[in-house]
Amino acid sequence: MSSAAVNLKDFIRDVPDFPSKGILFRDIAPLLGNAAALAAAIRGLAEPFRTAGIAHIAAVEARGFIFGSAVARELNAGFIPLRKKGKLPCVTECFTYDLEYGVDTIEVHRDAIQPGEKILMVDDLLATGGTMAAACSLMERLGAEIAGLTFLIELTGLPGRARLGNYPINVLISY
Repeated sequence: MSSAAVNLKDFIRDVPDFPSKGILFRDIAPLLGNAAALAAAIRGLAEPFRTAGIAHIAAVEARGFIFGSAVARELNAGFIPLRKKGKLPCVTECFTYDLEYGVDTIEVHRDAIQPGEKILMVDDLLATGGTMAAACSLMERLGAEIAGLTFLIELTGLPGRARLGNYPINVLISY
């Protein structure tokens, strides 16, 4: 299969009533398991930012790591893991944010970037935008210049894009 001919939506499996009744889960496992689809997704996530001077890719665990590290390799950039509280061993900066069902905290090593470096934020899914907004705020607190956000999937019926302000946003699949 030619990677140029890959329709990424063909590799997203709909799982009704997961994780709870009334939710339609978009499962990316078939895409991850297909070499041509995965390669096409990585290229698509990176493409608009090839000439942007990206120093690092930042992504929130867990699925963001899958795409973030591969996009970092594609753009010849470093990778910055944004982790849940208590998972990083050195001095960290943290950001606590509200979720629909509670609060969460993400952390990054304080020495992950130099102020002014261009950062590309990567995740698999844009839904409500809360986690990505927190991740951007955390990186900006360290002095990063957010060059853009890139997502495999956007759920357009949810307010994620509006919550993310004026950042350049790249999305490969919309539902």
